[in-house]
Amino acid sequence: MSDTGNGAPEGTALSPAEKAAKIAELAARVRRIEQQEAKPGAHRLGPSAPKVAEPEDTGPETSGAEDVQVSAAPSAPARPAAPAAPVPAAPAAPAVRSHEPSADVLQETVAVLTAGGAPVELAAAAVAAFGDGAAERLRQDPWAVLGLPGVRPEHADHFARGLLGDEAAPDDPRRARALVVWQLEQAALRGHSAQELAEVAAGLERLRMPDPAAAIEEVLADGRVLLFQEELSGAEAHAAGGEEDETPTHALLALEGLAMAEVSLAEKLLQLMATFVPGEDVKVEDTEEPTSESEESTETAPVSPGPAAWAAAAEAAPSSSATALIRAVAESALVLHTGGEAARAEPAALLAAAGGLGLRAWAATWTDQGKESFDSLSEAETPVVTLAELLSGAAGPGRAHDGSLALDLLVVLDAPLLDVELAATLLESLADGTRLVLSGDPGQLWSAGPGRFFADLLAAKVCPTVASRTPDFGPIGELVSGVGIGELQPVEAPDKEVVILTARDGGEAVHRAIQLLTDSIPRALGIRAEQVVLLTPGHGGPAGTRALNAAAKARLNPGPGRFGGFDPGDRVVESPAPGITRPARVLDGDAAGLHLEYADGSRRTVPPAEASRLRHGWALTVHQALGRRWPAAVVVVPEDAGPALSRQWVYTAFGRAERHLSVVHAAGPALVQAVAERPAQPRTTRLRAILAENAASAS
Repeated sequence: MSDTGNGAPEGTALSPAEKAAKIAELAARVRRIEQQEAKPGAHRLGPSAPKVAEPEDTGPETSGAEDVQVSAAPSAPARPAAPAAPVPAAPAAPAVRSHEPSADVLQETVAVLTAGGAPVELAAAAVAAFGDGAAERLRQDPWAVLGLPGVRPEHADHFARGLLGDEAAPDDPRRARALVVWQLEQAALRGHSAQELAEVAAGLERLRMPDPAAAIEEVLADGRVLLFQEELSGAEAHAAGGEEDETPTHALLALEGLAMAEVSLAEKLLQLMATFVPGEDVKVEDTEEPTSESEESTETAPVSPGPAAWAAAAEAAPSSSATALIRAVAESALVLHTGGEAARAEPAALLAAAGGLGLRAWAATWTDQGKESFDSLSEAETPVVTLAELLSGAAGPGRAHDGSLALDLLVVLDAPLLDVELAATLLESLADGTRLVLSGDPGQLWSAGPGRFFADLLAAKVCPTVASRTPDFGPIGELVSGVGIGELQPVEAPDKEVVILTARDGGEAVHRAIQLLTDSIPRALGIRAEQVVLLTPGHGGPAGTRALNAAAKARLNPGPGRFGGFDPGDRVVESPAPGITRPARVLDGDAAGLHLEYADGSRRTVPPAEASRLRHGWALTVHQALGRRWPAAVVVVPEDAGPALSRQWVYTAFGRAERHLSVVHAAGPALVQAVAERPAQPRTTRLRAILAENAASAS
């Protein structure tokens, strides 16, 4: 008997046919259970009712969304955020501890980690995750270490063998639970809110799990993972084939928190629409003498303006697209609005019209820069806040007595950036009957977190959609529009608005990008270096953010990095959570931490314990740049970026530039091919199917 890592010994593993048969039987069981479930779309094995979701522990702070790594090992991922995170500007909170861990607790945990051959540096994360009983938890379940940041299956297997010796069997139920959950967490980091049952089984087989079906059933039994059966439609159904009289289906696995977030989100969206009551026109008799009380009431516009008032507001709108948006909002509780940067003028017109009709109307943007840009569209003061400010109560309309947001209309800009958990949190904050407008550019990258909320809503067609006819003007707008339809064509740029350069390899790409940043763009266009951003697909590789930032620092602000790798004058970005990025400049540093000044002029000190949130900020990944634009952008596409490229990525990257765009690429034909042939990196989600099921059952 030979050892195959931590897999099954030779001669005992199931044959491929036996494994496939067991997975097929597992999927078939879901179809049988489907008829017994009370709630549509909630077909699960294990407990008949899901447990109340509890926040998962998260370990140390992450440094932001890690885009696809280019020619580098992927960074250790953070655990997915817990359901219903309170605000987008803060990471999901770990389990709340009433006191700091004692030295004895840390020492006990260090002793267990050492006994299993694991790094002692994991002790703090283990205590944060498992509490004062961390040592005992790891003794009882060594594979629980897989839930800590940076730990991979092979590390967990090694740790388990160190503690359990020959008892560390490859088919141990504890290993099964840990590996299934880990796979789904990895899928969530790639944007999937669910994963095909067959894909999870294949992944388990690659991890040398002797019986993948048994492993999946093991984790289903404790309720952390749910199993769903969904009907296929369109091209997917055709590809699946099957009997003519049967609708093709597929089985999906999802982490309980993500599954419940999508169910909650769908139910709340339909509830908003079901509880919506349009206003009615009110006639006031000219001959009636108003009392002092009625005089006061007529001085205020009605809370629910009628069709005539909305029609007048629509006619007064500054564009046909704004008129269409106002008319749609007059008749519907939920409206989707699509368009590029120039199309933001239409939600601004809607907000002004709604305020004029007496509605409590607010807008929410993803970033502070987006807020300032949106506010500048109107001469009057615009009721606009960031989404973080809105949900935290730091600014905005405040809360009503029942805890809901005190507003009648909410316009959410940058809607494609909402993941399903944050979207569910937002929807739960709205009172029944509130009008909600979700606005964004469907061509840009989706959220850093799991799901494709805005895209699924567009595909589900459960509410009106207003597509803007306002194009983004100029050569950059023309180039981005072409990318949006799958074409990467040269554009006329008489004032050097668009410059495309080629490079032999990543090293030359870095050299050219730094030259553009430090010399060519400032000298030729008068755009200062601090107004230029370098964008690239990933952090690693020959032309990732690390290489670009090192080169930029050497040219623009050389220094020894005496404050945790940073020097006064360094350009940095703080990433408190995946998808959230705050640019800043280092003022100074001392024992208290790094003193930063942000783009809005505010200042704060980042303590040493939070320094891992910081990166140098001359170069960003495109995911880090979402929700922001710069006067000039230099997009760097290394020779090995092919797998990371998509039409979505190129569209988003090019759209970060306001006045000038330089593209330095060494990817050869891969860039054009990505634009033409790869619309987006696929994501598996359930929201569209849940909306269809719930809408069908409600009709």
